[in-house]
Amino acid sequence: MAMKAAAVHAPARDGRARARFLAWSALAGVIAYVAIDALLAFLRPSYSLIYNAESDYGRGPWFWVMDVNFLLRCALSLAVVGALALVTRPDGLARGGRVLLVIWAACSGLLAFFADDLEGQPLTGSGVVHLALAFIAFLCVAVGTILISSSLRSDPAWRSAGAMLLGVSVAGAAAFLLLGTALGREHAPGGLYERIFLGLQLLWIALAACLILARRSASNRPR
Repeated sequence: MAMKAAAVHAPARDGRARARFLAWSALAGVIAYVAIDALLAFLRPSYSLIYNAESDYGRGPWFWVMDVNFLLRCALSLAVVGALALVTRPDGLARGGRVLLVIWAACSGLLAFFADDLEGQPLTGSGVVHLALAFIAFLCVAVGTILISSSLRSDPAWRSAGAMLLGVSVAGAAAFLLLGTALGREHAPGGLYERIFLGLQLLWIALAACLILARRSASNRPR
């Protein structure tokens, strides 16, 4: 009987270990992403944090640093999706939200291969693809985080965590709408709006990772 019980609990322990690894990876990825963004602001001081889009760092000197960050955003997003899949209930909202986050991750990674066009410059094929990928990515993460947060909020085991994440995700959706108001407006503070939006989405990912780690730690405490 003891051997059977051990066999039953082994997969659960393996799942918790994988979830913790993925959560730590997502959290480390967020920290590295923010650090690289700060480095880019130092390396390219001529770019305005208020008016220039983050993607503008993908043009000119040090372009490859921004490309690395796009790929990092893909990886950290997939890590948090994997962690959530292992520790949360698989209802329709959560599944739909995770699919949208996977799309956000994939589009974020693809941005590394299509440079954007700086404001005032003619549109290029690469720039058009970049804009399309960015729009899809931003829309998917804005909706996906709300769906996952709503799912967690309806789960008694995650209600307080879900409420916290829902607040951040709703704020992120509001920032996405604010970013939309800057489209087509010359010298609008689109760079600032984009950074607020991305900051809130990264905050959501970091909080989700921390909540997963805290929950696993609490479940492992001796009773």
